[in-house]
Amino acid sequence: MDAEDIRTLLQIGEQITLEVKKAEQGLPRSIWETYSAFANTIGGTILLGLTETATPRDNTRFEATGISDPAKLKKELFDTLNSDKVSDNILRDADVEIVPYEGVNLMCIQVPQADYRRRPIYINGNPMRGTFKRNYEGDYHCTKDEVKAMMRDSNETGNDGVLMEHYDMNDVDQATLSAYRNRFRTANPDHPWNDCDDKDFLRNMGGYTTDRTTGRESLTLAGLLMFGKGLAVRERLDNIRMDYLDRTNLAPESRWSDRLTYDGMWENNLYHFFTRVLAKLVSNIKRPFMLKGMEREDDTPLHKAIREALTNLIIHADYMTEGILKVEKHDDRFVFSNPGSLKLPLVDIYKGGNSKARNPHIQSMLRMVGFGENIGSGFPTIIAVCKKENWRQPILCERPDLKLVELTISMTSLISEECLHKLQTVFGHSYKALSKEEVLVLSTALEEEGGVTNNMVQTLLDKNPIEAGKLLYALVEKKMLLSNNKRRWASYTLNLDYAQNEKSRSKSQGVKSRSKSQGVKSRSDKRQEIEARIIAFCSTPRTLLEIAEELGYAERYRMKRIYIDPLIGTRLQMTSSSSKTDPTQRYVTIPDTPLLPPFPPQHENL
Repeated sequence: MDAEDIRTLLQIGEQITLEVKKAEQGLPRSIWETYSAFANTIGGTILLGLTETATPRDNTRFEATGISDPAKLKKELFDTLNSDKVSDNILRDADVEIVPYEGVNLMCIQVPQADYRRRPIYINGNPMRGTFKRNYEGDYHCTKDEVKAMMRDSNETGNDGVLMEHYDMNDVDQATLSAYRNRFRTANPDHPWNDCDDKDFLRNMGGYTTDRTTGRESLTLAGLLMFGKGLAVRERLDNIRMDYLDRTNLAPESRWSDRLTYDGMWENNLYHFFTRVLAKLVSNIKRPFMLKGMEREDDTPLHKAIREALTNLIIHADYMTEGILKVEKHDDRFVFSNPGSLKLPLVDIYKGGNSKARNPHIQSMLRMVGFGENIGSGFPTIIAVCKKENWRQPILCERPDLKLVELTISMTSLISEECLHKLQTVFGHSYKALSKEEVLVLSTALEEEGGVTNNMVQTLLDKNPIEAGKLLYALVEKKMLLSNNKRRWASYTLNLDYAQNEKSRSKSQGVKSRSKSQGVKSRSDKRQEIEARIIAFCSTPRTLLEIAEELGYAERYRMKRIYIDPLIGTRLQMTSSSSKTDPTQRYVTIPDTPLLPPFPPQHENL
């Protein structure tokens, strides 16, 4: 992390992963709430030694007040991390850096997302009162249900092996179990479990268990969910619903063309839902003629991707919380959503090779009958299919506000001809100067509802948050993207008025060019105007921030080097002996300095 990285962080507006705090008197008390919040969400950066001086919508105005004793502050940080103040220290020494920035030292703390086995990270020895998470508003106290969910997820054995007391073989839907066992025999003809009765078969599969303390036998959560009678499932798990919506080929005023939800016509257990929905999802997918050896191969890459997505929906859902297992089929995309959160960081999921299913017994049941690739390869399989078909990369996102995870598989081209034509129309000649990465970002902003986000750019282009932020900010600076700050979150939409704005800018530049050719105003004349405005404005002592705001400059320290410093001692003087970069330092016109009439405000990008 260097000064340029910090400047980028302050500009890009992704404050769901950024917290700025003063630290003039040591570590701020609120740092521990933010530490807990970042660790329990997706991680983030804490910058100590900065003061936010403007509204949260303006992410460029921070006073660099600095930290007085970096070594002492760092020791205080780690001493507290290793005390009983926090439940666990997940920071390494390399996660804490002292960074020179605008004449002072800042402390940069990179808080990673805690491993699911170590969550919740809480403070003051009380998980129910001291656990925090991060959302668009900032740090917030977790509810008891959120804390319990993290505690469940920290269990290495998963959630679905728990005994469902008072639910036994009488609560199993025989037709569902028979259908599963028939498929199991076909997939595993020589398996010894084929000779077991239903109870022992379920016991071997993790669907039936015995409480070794009481000797009582019952279905497990996995057994009840996968094979239970609909009534039993609804009685015990009334917090979970299952819903499939086909929104293809819609007639006017229609909300769906087909729907599968509980209507009393089917036993709504997971296996029944899974097989019926899978059949509906692939029903209209074309199967081109392909040979595998000497036999026809009917299984297309898209079939595999859909199976993997539906399998992931089932095995990663949190069935202990309230929500809906929902699948939507559209003309151009499939959308899968399940209640819960992501156990692993997004970057690890996209890379693959590491699967931590919330429901390992259900995962095993599906894998034994051919659903689900090797452990950790499911999501990369989906990505590979989209890449092969030249489709947009699948988007996996966590929606903390709705307490769900959503996967969208889009069947539209990575950059469609229609999209390219639209970009060329909007940006005109400027389009030719765009890099491939910039075109991808702009096309995503155009195609995605709500625009493009930093997280999307990270997954789309395999970039870290700072690299993604720099790319987004550069497009904002070019006026091609518009930043839509939503408190601590930012999305970026296409500037559809770019061409009109360019005409206005070109016309304005044409006027300036003609004026210059007529000898009206030279570069030195413009500098004299700015200096005159500074001298006039500083007839009353002013800070750098006030001067920058008056002149319309975003980079006040660059403005200081170019305009203020040359005037010091001749036309301006400082009001105190403190550092020039001290935010309290003021500048005032030297008495008897001739003042030129102030010019109209002119905003210039330095």
